Amino acid sequence: MKTYQPFTPSRRQTIGINYRERLTASEPLKSLTRGGKRAVGRSSAGRISVRHKGGGHKRLYRLVDFKYDKVGVPARVETIEYDPNRTGFIGLALYQDGERRYLLLPKALKVGDEVITAQTAPLSPGNRLPLKKIPVGAFVYNIEIAPQGGARLVRSAGSFAQVLSNDAGYTTVRLPSSELRRINENAWASIGAVSNEEQKLVSIGKAGRSRWLGIRPTVRGTAMNPVDHPYGGGEGRQGRGTRRPKTLWGKVTGGRKTRRAKKYSNVFIVSRRKKK
Repeated sequence: MKTYQPFTPSRRQTIGINYRERLTASEPLKSLTRGGKRAVGRSSAGRISVRHKGGGHKRLYRLVDFKYDKVGVPARVETIEYDPNRTGFIGLALYQDGERRYLLLPKALKVGDEVITAQTAPLSPGNRLPLKKIPVGAFVYNIEIAPQGGARLVRSAGSFAQVLSNDAGYTTVRLPSSELRRINENAWASIGAVSNEEQKLVSIGKAGRSRWLGIRPTVRGTAMNPVDHPYGGGEGRQGRGTRRPKTLWGKVTGGRKTRRAKKYSNVFIVSRRKKK
């Protein structure tokens, strides 16, 4: 991690990542980037649908391969790069047939290492196999929910899932949330854990850096007027004044289940995540 000389009060508590020790390229491959406008919490009508989002620095989108459809073709990692659109590091992989693609990198993978997607791939970080071919206890990331559906689960920095068992055509996996979930054994997953595990230790340090990231201020409900929030009003500091915690629109939070009762994946969940 990287600390700074405390020239200002905010600088004193800022903690960052020393990217110079990790990254090997400063500019992305132009052919694998796209421009575009981010939604920043707005719906198709332009109205705010998610609060506290907006502004921030312009981002160039990197086309990261989550399909992994080049089966049996080995690739060599050419660079390790920063991606502003995700927390883990990405790497430019040169396949043996000459094509280049961006991949989400695992820990311990270096420039020059080889990765491959194959039924009989070695059990080394970055290699990709069907879940039924991965031994019990192994750590995996970039997990498919359905075969050939592309990586959907476990893609954020430092995260990994663990293979627990294989039975009756399904593999039981412990996800980072502690949820136990059954996944089709023919779905693919990558060996290892996502890179940049120190990302959770970053301290933004000041409000301005949050604005650069596209995060707008959050105002406490108790600081508002009664017309603006159920917690608003009162002389001086007041309690919330309601039996249950509520959102700005009066919707109960804090313990009420929000998952749909008939969600398709309920039958695949062996054990719910532990409440913190």
